[in-house]
Amino acid sequence: MKSIFLFFLILFISMQDSIDIFDFSDENASNGWFIINDGVMGGLSKGSFSVDNNNAVFQGNVSTENNGGFTMVANRFDERNMESYNKFRLKLKGDGKNYQFRVKSNSGQEYSYVAEFSTNGEWQEITIPFNTMEPRFRGRSLNMPNFEGIKMQEVAFLIGNKKMESFELKISKISVVK
Repeated sequence: MKSIFLFFLILFISMQDSIDIFDFSDENASNGWFIINDGVMGGLSKGSFSVDNNNAVFQGNVSTENNGGFTMVANRFDERNMESYNKFRLKLKGDGKNYQFRVKSNSGQEYSYVAEFSTNGEWQEITIPFNTMEPRFRGRSLNMPNFEGIKMQEVAFLIGNKKMESFELKISKISVVK
């Protein structure tokens, strides 16, 4: 009986055009998120993460003092198979600033696959094809293939526009689509 159920569950999932990785209207979506500030390199930037009115809120201040200039919010999770999908869809509201969406195939890898996007102060749906996400390590591009989208174990948002600024990014959903 379990094998029949598992078969239909896999069939159902493979037929879906999109899957929500994180939907912040679900109270469990806030679990596991953590902040990485530039303090790891001596910087003074401060980011925070919370959930308010069914939206994640990543906010804070970026400081360029002491060689700083970024803050990031990330979530690591069990490996997810992404082979049936080819792009991310982000539903979010920014503050007119530029951000990065970052993923890792394996949470242990040192580099991330990165896509930059601009916000306009309104609710937006940002679509990011997997194959446009470039591998980067500490801000430098790597001579490697772009994100293949086979598997994923981490997602993150980063702000680091090389200037001192306050910021606020509201995130409603992170999905993968065909």
